Amino acid sequence: MSGYVVNTPSEQKEMLQTMGMESLDDLYVSVPEEARLKELHIPEGKSEFEVSRDMQSKADKNMVYKHIFRGAGAYNHYIHAIVKSITSKEEFLTAYTPYQAEISQGVLQSIFEYQTQMCELTGLDVSNASVYDGAVAAAEAIFMVQERKRSDVLIADTINPQIRTVIETYCESRNVNLITVKSNQLSMNLDDLKEKLNDTVAGVLVQSPNFYGIIEDVPAISALAHEHKAKVIMHTNPIALAVLKNARECNADICVAEGQPLGLPLGYGGPYLGIMTATKDMMRKLPGRIVGETTDHNGNRAYVLTLQAREQHIRREKASSNICSNEALCAMTASVYCAAVGPKGLKQVACNSASNAHYLASELKKIEGFELVSDKEFFNEFLMTCPVNPNTLIKKLSLRGILGGLPVGDNILWCCTEMNTKQEMDQLVNTIKEVL
Repeated sequence: MSGYVVNTPSEQKEMLQTMGMESLDDLYVSVPEEARLKELHIPEGKSEFEVSRDMQSKADKNMVYKHIFRGAGAYNHYIHAIVKSITSKEEFLTAYTPYQAEISQGVLQSIFEYQTQMCELTGLDVSNASVYDGAVAAAEAIFMVQERKRSDVLIADTINPQIRTVIETYCESRNVNLITVKSNQLSMNLDDLKEKLNDTVAGVLVQSPNFYGIIEDVPAISALAHEHKAKVIMHTNPIALAVLKNARECNADICVAEGQPLGLPLGYGGPYLGIMTATKDMMRKLPGRIVGETTDHNGNRAYVLTLQAREQHIRREKASSNICSNEALCAMTASVYCAAVGPKGLKQVACNSASNAHYLASELKKIEGFELVSDKEFFNEFLMTCPVNPNTLIKKLSLRGILGGLPVGDNILWCCTEMNTKQEMDQLVNTIKEVL
């Protein structure tokens, strides 16, 4: 168990003297004076009853939507009761996250099964035990492809802006030159990609389906990148992999994804799940740990951390990653969800989501002022023009218990999953007609 031991005033003084400082305030000289807290204004403690009432009053301010038509990275899918029933068992539900050399066979087996399912889903050879979320997975993948003589990484400008922000934050401290590839009709411009590819490019990151729901031509992107020996990172929606070409079929070297659609509820942004798989030759560059299968001294099947926390233990400042843990419970949730729905069920979820999105798009187009921004193929999200200020429309829908699409400039990014019935979609269309 980890512990915390308070250092004494004399020990603090000794440490400050060693660093050539006089007070603890000297540690924060790089922080602007106006940003430093002089004292914490913490109110007096409350009773359990008072805290309960206070939390309830805050919860009452939350808007509970009857119908959801928004995605943009987090999706409203049906979660079977068995998923929560299994993952909430006391054997699994714990604040403990395995990060040392693990011996618990139950924990190791659950991670191994998760890794196996992610490899089957993406088509690639090896999966790690997960990272914190899909955006972190994308940033870590960029560090995987980086080389000394190759510091340029090409990123499609059609990726989710939040993922882009996380990547930029990661790369601020590293020698990575991010270059944006322009888009054409809401998908990566292959001519611009050709122009920017050269022998200094370490990798290409593309999201498919991308932020706008468009299915990118990843096989063509991979072919162009590999001509210059650059690696291809494919960021995807794991549900979409049930019906679209997987990373292996797209010739991608690394596949990353946000695992939230696989049984994790919408919960204020987390906790979510970062999925990472790669080809065999990229295995030792995967961050975190990998659980493998072996035999014990009696010849029985056993599980062990084949590769684990290398950065934490031996590489330190030379490490390519500081990931030394994983989202064990979230990974198990995704694993239980995949087992519960099965391959056919997952395909049905994907087909229903795509079918609903295309139906809604066709119905919205019947309203004057609503047009698809791109005529390219999309999965379960699509960007449409809006005849009025999109924020105004979304607010009016909100008052009727409908969470509309995401405003993107003067347009709206709509989303459907298997949870949206025809009745709900027709109701949305009729409501829009009324509020307009």
